[in-house]
Amino acid sequence: MAVLLPAEWIKNWEKGGKSEFVQLCRALSENKSHDSMNFRDVQQALYELAYHVVRGNLKHDQASNVLGDVIEFREDMPSILADVFCILDIETSCLEEKSKRDHFTQLVLACLYLVSDTVLKERLDPETLESLGLIKQSQQFNQKSVKIKTKLFYKQQKFNLLREENEGYAKLIAELGQDLSGNMTSDLILENIKSLIGCFNLDPNRVLDIILEVYECRPEYDDFFVPLIESYMYMCEPQTLCHILGFKFKFYQDPSGETPCSLYRVAAVLLQHNLIDLDDLYVHLLPGDNAIIEEHKREIVEAKQIVRKLTMVVLSSEKTEEKEKEKEKEEEKTEKPPDNQKLGLLEALLKIGDWQHAQSIMDQMPPFYATSHKPIAIALCQLVHVTIEPLYRRVGVPKGAKGSPISSLPNKRAPKQADSFEDLRKEVFNMLCYLGPHLSHDPILFAKVVRLGKAFMKEFQSDGSKQEDKEKMEILFSCLLSITDQVLLPSLSLMDCNACMSEELWGMFKTFPYQYRYRLYGQWKNETYNSHPLLVKVKAQTIDRAKYIMKRLTKENVKPSGRQIGKLSHSNPTILFDYILSQIQKYDNLITPVVDSLKYLTSLNYDVLAYCIIEALANPEKERMKHDDTTISSWLQSLASFCGAVFRKYPIELAGLLQYVANQLKAGKSFDLLILKEVVQKMAGIEITEEMTMEQLEAMTGGEQLKAEGGYFGQIRNTKKSSQRLKDALLDHDLALPLCLLMAQQRNGVIFQEGGEKHLKLVGKLYDQCHDTLVQFGGFLASNLSTEDYIKRVPSIDVLCNEFHTPHDAAFFLSRPMYAHHISSKYDELKKAEKGNKQQHKVHKYITSCELVMAPVHDAVISLHLPKVWDDISPQFYATFWSLTMYDLAVPHSSYDREVNKLKVQMKAIDDNQEMPPNKKKKEKERCTALQDKLLEEEKKQLEHVQRVLQRLKLEKDNWLLAKSTKNETITKFLQLCIFPRCIFSAIDAVYCAHFVELVHQQKTPNFSTLLCYDRVFSDIIYTVASCTENEASRYGRFLCCMLETVTRWHSDRVIYEKECGNYPGFLTILRATGFDGGNKADQLDYENFRHVVHKWHYKLTKASVHCLETGEYTHIRNILIVLTKILPWYPKVLNLGQALERRVHKICQEEKEKRPDLYALAMGYSGQLKSRKPFMIPENEFHHKDPPARNAVAATVQNGPGGAGMPTSLTINTVKLDEGNTEETDKLKEKSQGVVKVTNKTVNATPKVTTSNGNSASNSKIIKEKDDKEKSGKEKDKEKKDKTPAATPEMKALGKDGKDKPKEERANKDDKVREIKEKTPKSDKEKEKVKKEEKASKEEKSKTIVTIVESKSTAEKEREKEPSREKDVAKEMKSKENAKGGEKMPVAGSLKSPVPRSETSESEREQKRRKVDTHSSPSHSSTVKDNLNELKDSSAKHYINHTTPTLSKSKEREVEKKDLDKSRERSREREKKDEKDRKDRKRDHSNSDREVPQDSTKRRKEENGTTGSSKHSKSESPSDSPRLNEKEKEKNKSKSSGKEKGDSIKAEKMEKSSSGSKKESRHDKEKAEKKEKRDSTGGKEEKKHHKSSDKHR
Repeated sequence: MAVLLPAEWIKNWEKGGKSEFVQLCRALSENKSHDSMNFRDVQQALYELAYHVVRGNLKHDQASNVLGDVIEFREDMPSILADVFCILDIETSCLEEKSKRDHFTQLVLACLYLVSDTVLKERLDPETLESLGLIKQSQQFNQKSVKIKTKLFYKQQKFNLLREENEGYAKLIAELGQDLSGNMTSDLILENIKSLIGCFNLDPNRVLDIILEVYECRPEYDDFFVPLIESYMYMCEPQTLCHILGFKFKFYQDPSGETPCSLYRVAAVLLQHNLIDLDDLYVHLLPGDNAIIEEHKREIVEAKQIVRKLTMVVLSSEKTEEKEKEKEKEEEKTEKPPDNQKLGLLEALLKIGDWQHAQSIMDQMPPFYATSHKPIAIALCQLVHVTIEPLYRRVGVPKGAKGSPISSLPNKRAPKQADSFEDLRKEVFNMLCYLGPHLSHDPILFAKVVRLGKAFMKEFQSDGSKQEDKEKMEILFSCLLSITDQVLLPSLSLMDCNACMSEELWGMFKTFPYQYRYRLYGQWKNETYNSHPLLVKVKAQTIDRAKYIMKRLTKENVKPSGRQIGKLSHSNPTILFDYILSQIQKYDNLITPVVDSLKYLTSLNYDVLAYCIIEALANPEKERMKHDDTTISSWLQSLASFCGAVFRKYPIELAGLLQYVANQLKAGKSFDLLILKEVVQKMAGIEITEEMTMEQLEAMTGGEQLKAEGGYFGQIRNTKKSSQRLKDALLDHDLALPLCLLMAQQRNGVIFQEGGEKHLKLVGKLYDQCHDTLVQFGGFLASNLSTEDYIKRVPSIDVLCNEFHTPHDAAFFLSRPMYAHHISSKYDELKKAEKGNKQQHKVHKYITSCELVMAPVHDAVISLHLPKVWDDISPQFYATFWSLTMYDLAVPHSSYDREVNKLKVQMKAIDDNQEMPPNKKKKEKERCTALQDKLLEEEKKQLEHVQRVLQRLKLEKDNWLLAKSTKNETITKFLQLCIFPRCIFSAIDAVYCAHFVELVHQQKTPNFSTLLCYDRVFSDIIYTVASCTENEASRYGRFLCCMLETVTRWHSDRVIYEKECGNYPGFLTILRATGFDGGNKADQLDYENFRHVVHKWHYKLTKASVHCLETGEYTHIRNILIVLTKILPWYPKVLNLGQALERRVHKICQEEKEKRPDLYALAMGYSGQLKSRKPFMIPENEFHHKDPPARNAVAATVQNGPGGAGMPTSLTINTVKLDEGNTEETDKLKEKSQGVVKVTNKTVNATPKVTTSNGNSASNSKIIKEKDDKEKSGKEKDKEKKDKTPAATPEMKALGKDGKDKPKEERANKDDKVREIKEKTPKSDKEKEKVKKEEKASKEEKSKTIVTIVESKSTAEKEREKEPSREKDVAKEMKSKENAKGGEKMPVAGSLKSPVPRSETSESEREQKRRKVDTHSSPSHSSTVKDNLNELKDSSAKHYINHTTPTLSKSKEREVEKKDLDKSRERSREREKKDEKDRKDRKRDHSNSDREVPQDSTKRRKEENGTTGSSKHSKSESPSDSPRLNEKEKEKNKSKSSGKEKGDSIKAEKMEKSSSGSKKESRHDKEKAEKKEKRDSTGGKEEKKHHKSSDKHR
């Protein structure tokens, strides 16, 4: 603070300092703007002056003079001066320098005339006063002041009670108790009371006490007593009333005391009128706040303990102890709790409507503690009733209801009643929040609040208010949601099973969007129950009860259990459903009883159930996959199944669930599509299953009625309402198209987004699930949406594909119904416009409507592909293919007939049923008749429609295929863009694709090569099969099956072929024969060549199948097995191909039994079915003729190309290349394997245990191979042609019973095989030499019997060179022996003209033998390839010869074997070791007994030729040559892999010997070939010429 008195002033005091100081003081005194600041400045100026005196800078008389001048400036100047002296007194008394103290006393003495001594006595210390002489003794002064203070502050003024007179009190009571109804006022009475106090010396406090007592007894006179007390209080101290009340409350605070309600009421009224302060009174009340908080905590702990007890498993011995303890506790509790005065006061406040004070009391307690006491809750409810009354009467009362009006509270200080929704927000919502769950005490109020909510929602949702009002309404709406969350739902939980309240609440809830509802349910379920001890208990009890019911729930007691579930669900649905769903996820057999038992639920409960299901589905802790990561978890499957059932049966809102699925798809998760699939299946009755029978599939191509009757496994009944609900949910929330698009996009996304780490099997499953659900959902939309709805929602095809990135197949699938609807509506319009009934008119109108609808589509599809695509196929063709369905192409007459017949049978059964009452009979018959009529009408309608469509296609077809590049390219585009994407889309689409190809062929469409198309489909199916999922493989199989069906029909009969394919452009081929000089001549493929082609297709299928089976890849094997199972009716038809497949499948069965059980199951299933088809298979020579019908037929297989282009199409090239490749491969194989076969025979002889059947096949196959090679010259082939035809006739006759068309197939087989042998003639010099060698050998061999050959060939070739004469002897002897046996046993077999018909037993015996050959796994496998070749040849050769021989009994066969053994042993002791020879003989005998050779040696030769022909072909064409292995690998396998195969039974040394032996022998073969070359016959030269010409031709 700045110094006001500068040192210069003091120095020059007399000159100018004094006047300066006076001037300063005057200035400070006059300035009155800042009063307090001014005062301080004056104080400081005086203090500084006095301080200079104390320090001795100024004399005290100078100071006293100047102070005398200044004192008049202010009135309070003496007081300020006294304050300054007081401060200096304290300061100087502390100083040790006596001079300063003296200066101070002198100054004070000099100024005594300015300040009165009384002021100084007040402010200065007694000692200072004594030194100044103002008092005599400081000690006496101190004592005196203490006495005065005591008297003033501490002495009570007591009335002398003895002086009071009782009469005064009597008069007082009479005064207060008199009749107040007249014109007595409180003022009059107050005057009387004053008089009584004065007259009778009454204590005023006691008078106040008596007034309060009387008021307690006369509560109705509020208007009198309150003003009386108010005026009386003016005479008392303000605290008095509060103390008296506090004393009254204190009186009742004994443990046994009970505070009367009247006292609470008086206190409440006084509080309401602000006569006392709540805070002052609150401290007088018991119990303390701490005690209340403790009690609340204790309640929570107890509630948790109860929960724990309920969830604990208690053993019986513990139970009794527990019960005893509980009883003791209950007894303790029954003792009366101490009186809670705070709650009593609160209740009184609520009853009189003092909400402010009541609220402040409740705020001091834990939440809901006060309202958990029923009286308080009821009092608060009553207050709310009163407050909402006017508004409720105006908007809340339902129509027709009267209700009892509630009168308002008498006092004016009560809360204002609500007249509008805005008023509710001010008070009512607040009151309800304090009530919380305890609104349950007053269900009527609950209903009123809900009805107000309903009325508010009505107003809220009507759009007619201003912006400001809207904002207010928004706030109110959020308040309503909070009230629902904090008050209504918790209160419902505490209500005891009140279904009406639940329904009432639903009335309001259904006006909320589902997002808000689900949010509320979530809070209710997961948070509300933890907020209050009572709710904690209720939750535990509900779970306990739910467990009890669920343990006892079965199909039999659904009704009683359902009622119990219903009761429990009215109050606590979230807890109950949570438990029920957890049980369903564990035990799926609970689904049906639970669904049935839910019929007693309220609408609110159904909605809660929907929420609980979604929450269970979205549970992040649950794994959606099983631990093996290849299948979807069972809990998810169970929930999905439950969803479908429950949503179908009960009217539950679907929007939330559908939105959940859509959101999951947006997030790239497709697991939950399972739910949509189930819901659509159950609610709309649309099944998606791959296991449909052909009958069902056929029914699915008819109208809606036929689909419903014959297309599904289960009878679909009463889905009308549920499918309508599903449709409404989709349309109301605009989910129909988004779900479709999301599924279509997700289908491809599955692989990339979800594929990643997942197992391929699971990814395939998810892909299939996504695809199936899309198909199912699209089907639902197509059949349920009206045309307008559909067209309005589905955008055009180019938008779908280009903007929404929908795959083309899915986009057309979604658009297809739209086109159909559109065309039919246009057609109807045109029909109405012109009344022309002629068929031609109708067709013309139909075509016009098609053009109108499809023209924009033709333009739209152009953007889907590159421009060069449209060079080959027209947009019109593309659009037509994708927009038609099976319904448009064919009428399933047989399905319609089947269903009509079923109905007729039903009607007959109804007639025959005696027990059925007549009226029911009548109803049932009417139903059947109506259905029958509907079906017939539908069939007629479809027939007309199909005819119109075919007319339309006839007109369109010329513009379909443009083929600007090549026919080949056109077929490629057609397959790539149309057939392949659609044939795997659905089972019906697979059938459609096959049918469409046939239709395009039948329409004689220009530039469409049917042959090329089929060839492409059947060749190289490996890639297609490998890239399919499980369900796609099944559909692809169906497609191939339908394609094969058509091909087999054409193949079966020349007449059918000529009629359906003879002069059709689809079967044009281009012949390039050597006689022409490069010119092209268009021609048709004739029937025999077509049969060759079909055989080639069968072979290609086998090759692909074997390849897939041998990869070891899970997907390849699974898919090919699925495809093979689907095409079983038409493939395999050829015996050797069937056997090759059977062996591979058998191998799979063995390998996969332990490793991959699902593959094992598939393989076993197929294997069984394949065996059952075996009797219907035919040898290859019956499937197609092997001799070429014309020389140039070799080339005529399938050559196709555009006229002048001169380039053969890829088909021809493929066929020839493939076949050439095969011949080269197989010829090399021959060279290699001849040696190897010999080796194996040696090894066989060396091994102690050998299966004779396979040993036989091995040795036998060697002979066959050699014979094969010999038969390659042209002459031999001609002979073969002549010889073979009689051999075939008995076969045909014998097989006649299998079907008329089989003989023709067989003829074709033979032609085909011979032709293909010719195609495969060797080209290299080595091979030619080999042919000559073989020719020579064949002449020598013709004189020997087959058995001799078996024996001689199976011995080593070295021995043959050393001992030729011995062998000849053996041969002669064997021949005579065989002839003798033949004479005894088969006299008929001499001539082929009289064939012996086969008996059934011979058939089965042969079957068994064949199986033996097939199934015994030979330890002498040199490699899989060779072994399979051998087996194939063996089986086909055996089959061939066998058909002319009668059967022998097994015992005779055994005798023959024994004789043969004995004789052969005698003759061959010199050769090898005895053991080896025995084994050889056994093998030979086995082959004898299997074959039983005819007697006539010339005929036998002819038979040999036939046999070797077929086995030769089977060798070159057989798929057993394992297409996987290239030639190098094959060579390696010949020498190396034999070791692996033989490892079980042959030691390593023997293996080495055998491989070296094979090398020697192959070398020996070459030498022999060179010798034979010199002795070549003319036939060999001809053969050479023939090769040259065929080479040129190729």
